[in-house]
Amino acid sequence: MSNLADPREGNQYLFMGNEAIARGALEAGIGVAAGYPGTPSSEIVESLARVASDRNIYVEWSVNEKVAMEVAAAASFAGLRSICTMKQNGLNVASDFLLHLVGSGIRGGMLIIACEDPGGLSSQNEGDSRFFARMLEIPMVEPAYFQEAKDLTKWALELSEELKTPVILRSVTRLSHASGNVRLGPLPPPPTKARFEHRGPLLDFMTGPMITGAVVYAHSLVQGKAAKAAERFESAPFNTYQGPEKPELLIITSSSCYLYSREAIRVLEVEDRVGILKLGTTWPLPQKLVKKHLRSTDKVLVVEEVLSFLEDQVKVLAAEVPDEIGIKKFFGKKSGSIPSTNEQNPENVIGALKSILGIEYTAMTPEYSALAEAHVAASSPHRELTFCAGCPHRASFWSIHNALELDGRDGFVCGDVGCYTMAILPTGFGTLKTCHSMGSGTGIASGFGKLGQFGMDQKAVAVCGDSTFFHAVMPALVNAVHHKSDIILVVLDNGGTAMTGFQPHPGLHIGALGSGAQNIDIAKICEAIGAEVEIRDPFDLAATQETLLDMMRRGRGAKVLILRQACALSPEKKRAKLFEMAVDESLCLGEQCGCNRLCTRIFRCPGLLWNSERRKAKLDEVICTGCGVCSQICPAGAISATKKNRQA
Repeated sequence: MSNLADPREGNQYLFMGNEAIARGALEAGIGVAAGYPGTPSSEIVESLARVASDRNIYVEWSVNEKVAMEVAAAASFAGLRSICTMKQNGLNVASDFLLHLVGSGIRGGMLIIACEDPGGLSSQNEGDSRFFARMLEIPMVEPAYFQEAKDLTKWALELSEELKTPVILRSVTRLSHASGNVRLGPLPPPPTKARFEHRGPLLDFMTGPMITGAVVYAHSLVQGKAAKAAERFESAPFNTYQGPEKPELLIITSSSCYLYSREAIRVLEVEDRVGILKLGTTWPLPQKLVKKHLRSTDKVLVVEEVLSFLEDQVKVLAAEVPDEIGIKKFFGKKSGSIPSTNEQNPENVIGALKSILGIEYTAMTPEYSALAEAHVAASSPHRELTFCAGCPHRASFWSIHNALELDGRDGFVCGDVGCYTMAILPTGFGTLKTCHSMGSGTGIASGFGKLGQFGMDQKAVAVCGDSTFFHAVMPALVNAVHHKSDIILVVLDNGGTAMTGFQPHPGLHIGALGSGAQNIDIAKICEAIGAEVEIRDPFDLAATQETLLDMMRRGRGAKVLILRQACALSPEKKRAKLFEMAVDESLCLGEQCGCNRLCTRIFRCPGLLWNSERRKAKLDEVICTGCGVCSQICPAGAISATKKNRQA
C-alpha cells in the first residue's frame, strides 16, 4: 500500500508538498479528484490515482481545467467532497465556469487547488491567481509548509462544505515540489453513496436545481458566505504570530514566504526586534487579527509572491481604522523593499530588514563572492535549452522550417505552450514566431489566414501538441474551417502530455487510473470538422517536407498534418534503438564540408557531438536514441543508420 493511504494515524512520512495536499484531501474524505496536468500541480492527481482503488475514489485527467472543475462540481452537487487541480494558467481557463459556480453554490465540500509558479520556472508567466478569490468573493487559503499543506487542505474542504461555497487553495512551486515530514491524521471510511437532489424549490440550493439565477439574490448569498468565512478566519489555527509583544517591525506574510522571513530573522539575529504574522487564510482578510498586531508596532513589512495582494489589503484596512491602530509606515513591493517579480528568497528579506532596521550585514566578502562566481563559471559546462536526443519535435521543425524556406513566401509558425515552445530557440531553428496560451497558435493563425484580402500572402502554419489539441485547439480549428482560413495546422502527436510527465489524454486508450478508456482519433475529428488531413512520421524528413510543400501550394482552406512519433522519453521508447547509428570519419568533412558541420552546428541533437581534436562529428552512444534522423541531414553521407531487430 502507498504511504499516502496509510490508515495509521500518527505515522510520519517524507512527502512532497503535492503529496501532502493529496493526503489532506484523503483525510477529508473526498470522492472525486479531477485536473489537467500543469507543473507544479500534476503530482496531486497522480498521487491520488495510485490509491484510488483502495479508497474508492474517482480520479481523472480531464480534457482541460474548465471541464475538470465541472466534473468536481458534479460530485459536489451529488453530496461528495471533491477537488480539482491546475496551475495558475488553468484557473484562467476555468474562470468562466467558476464565476457561475460561485453564484449557484455547492453542496459537498469542493476545493480548487491552484499551484502557481513564481519566477516562471516551468511556465511562460508568473501569474498570480489570488486576485480571482477577491474578484469572485470566495475564500482562499495558503499553506506555508508541508504539515500545513495537509492539514489546511482538510480544513478548507470542511469549511467549503460548511459555507456551501468553493474554496481556493493556493500553493507555489517551492511548496508543491519540495519535500518535508508530514504526520498523518485519521482516514475516514471511503465514500460509498452519491445522489443529486433536484426536485426542491427553484431557489433552494440544497434540494432544487443548481443554477445561477436571481443574480442579485445569489450575489447577496455569496457575500454572506464571504462574511462567514472572514469570521471563521479570525480564529483559524493556520494564522500564527511569533515574536516580541511589541516588535520594532512586524512582518506580515503567507505561503513559502513565511519560511524565507523566518530564516532572514534568524540569520540577522533580530528575533527580539521583529515579529512575524503568518496568514494561512489570505482572503477574506481576518481583520480583527490583523488590526490586533498592527496596533503593536509602527513599521510593517509585507513579504509575498508575486504581486502586492496582501500588502494592498492591509493598507486598505489601515486606512479605514487609523483611530484604532495609529499611523503606520509600510514596506513591501510598493516601497521597493521587496521585488515585484520572480520568487522571493531569504536574501530578499534580509536586504529589506537591513535597510529598515539599519543593520550592517554581509553574507560573504566581495572577494569571496567573485572567487565563487569564477569557480562556478569555470566548472559548469554551458548548456542551452534544447529538445532531447531523438525528440520528434526537432525533426518536425527541421521539416517545417525547410518547407517554409522552399515555399519562398516568408511564411511563419504560430505556436503555444508545450515542449515545442522551445522552437523559438536554435533547437527549433527559430521557427516559432508567436507563442501565447494553449490553443492560441491555431486561433492566431486562423486570423492571419484571412488577411489575403489585404495583400498578405505569407503562409501561416500553426503547431500544437496532441494533448493541447483536445484542450483548446478544436474550437480554433472549427473557426478556421468555417471561415475558410488559409492555414496549415501541424499536430505534433507524441503520444501523451509529455511536458508535464506523460499524463494520458483523450487520444489514448488509458486514463488516470490506468484502466481502459475510449481513445478519440485526432484525424477523424479534424476530418469531421471539415479539414483536409494527412498523417506522416516526422522522422521521415523527405515525406514530411514534400507533404508540407504540397499543402502550401494547394488551394485555400484549413489543412491538418499530423506528425505522429512517440516522445523519446515515453515508456515505449525504452526498448532497443530503432537504428544502429555510426559516423564514418573517412566521409565526414567537418568544417571543410559545404555544410560547415550542419549536424552539430545547426541540427544540434545532443546525441551528436563535435570532436574538436579530430575535427570530426561523433556520436554520444549513451545519449543517442537511434532515431535515424541525422543520417538524413548529412550531405556527405557520413552518418549511417542500420535498421535494428526490434526484438533485440
